[in-house]
Amino acid sequence: MGHFFRIITEPQGQPIRQWINGTPHNGLFRYLDFFNSERIAVVGSKALAEVLVHRAYDFVKPPQFVTGIGSILGVGLFLAEGEEHKRQRRKLLPAFSYRNIKDLYPAFWSKSQELVHCLAKHIEATGDAHVDIDDWVSRATLDIIGLATFGHNLETIIHPSGLLAQTYRKILSPNRWSQLLGFLSFFLPPWFWWLLPQRSELATRNIRGLPAKRDILSIAIASGAFSDEDLVNQLMTFLAAGHETTTAAMSWSVYELCRNPTIQHRIRKEIRANIPAQYLINMTRSPSEHSEDFQATDIDRCSYLQAFCSEVLRLYPPIPLTMRVAARDTSITGTFIPKGTTIILSPWAVNTSIELWGEDAHLFQPERWLLPPTTTPTPDTARIARLNPGCPAAAKRPPLDRQRSTGPETPYAFLTFLHGPRSCIGQSFARAELACLVAAWVWGFETGFAREVEEGVDGEKDGYVNGVEVVTGISARPGGLKVRVKKVEGSSDWV
Repeated sequence: MGHFFRIITEPQGQPIRQWINGTPHNGLFRYLDFFNSERIAVVGSKALAEVLVHRAYDFVKPPQFVTGIGSILGVGLFLAEGEEHKRQRRKLLPAFSYRNIKDLYPAFWSKSQELVHCLAKHIEATGDAHVDIDDWVSRATLDIIGLATFGHNLETIIHPSGLLAQTYRKILSPNRWSQLLGFLSFFLPPWFWWLLPQRSELATRNIRGLPAKRDILSIAIASGAFSDEDLVNQLMTFLAAGHETTTAAMSWSVYELCRNPTIQHRIRKEIRANIPAQYLINMTRSPSEHSEDFQATDIDRCSYLQAFCSEVLRLYPPIPLTMRVAARDTSITGTFIPKGTTIILSPWAVNTSIELWGEDAHLFQPERWLLPPTTTPTPDTARIARLNPGCPAAAKRPPLDRQRSTGPETPYAFLTFLHGPRSCIGQSFARAELACLVAAWVWGFETGFAREVEEGVDGEKDGYVNGVEVVTGISARPGGLKVRVKKVEGSSDWV
């Protein structure tokens, strides 16, 4: 059985996260899964560069995974391979350009304000300041994806039982049956999936025909490169990927805010100093009335907020593990890899590598992303910026100084969005959305745990990380996280 029992009983990526720091390796790990099937975990910078950049199309997603997920999402950018992937990515890149993303900041900010406003109203009405984070954040991120992806306000924050929200949950919400099918997908023949009801048809009936505006879907339509079926596939891909991952990242953000009250105060102070007052008051009015002129620079100049978000994404990558299969005989750093070999990429492990991040790799320290005032950019930091454009501080980051803890010396130390031609096309979108959500939340609420969280001796034990259970499905989230919120003094006009 190899390591199968440990793999299925611990959070995804957790065994590799421990092996990477406790077992000598040359950038690759070989381990055995179910029925002693071989797995190669890629954890070294040079090996990652080969798999993700230099030989990216030698390694494809497992065929069973593509067939199973494709029956739900269709074969959009996430599942396409080879020349088809290159074509789709090339046509979709304009939708994720900086110019287009900065135009979405008002939508990010208005929905972030709406989340805080509606939650404050809910607390006032019920008298219960204990909040289920996953529920509220999930509604907010679904609203943001609706506006930014196809220009439609789902109003899930206000009306969580709306038609499109229900449709989305029917399509993508995991249950025991879908989890069992996910496990069986590696043993069932591809034709089996086509015997099952295709839930993407449900999405086509309910989502097709929405009014076009200036959003990602509209830009894809304007390119003329996609059929109606392709457009639905892309829409389903962005809904699933964008909603789940940001919900997880925001849940982890709130978790760390609860653990670190001083961080809350520092971010709040920075927001007060950098974001114009008109965007922080009069929350009882419709956010669109005072958010439509919100600028990307209002958030981007909050350097500690950006550092906080980067550290959340480093320590708690929403997608802890992803798989590839060698499409042909190839090699990784001189090691022969036969066709059909399963390759494991684990941001959950690489992002906490002591070799790449130093002895404090397991600690939550936003300061590692900040540049000392006297440090100037170097050629190395320019290279890092090109390979990791989603990080606002990348262009200013010096080589790794473990005493000052200023960030990694290689972009492959930060694997949350992967790298190369298969990197996450929406990483700038995700960073901007998360920063807006965190800023609005911290400005509106002081947040603490609703119940005590036990700290592990070394931060990780028995499926727990830093005292909270890690629940993995599509993404990795803090399980059962409930917090106690209190309006920040001075923001009484928010409700």
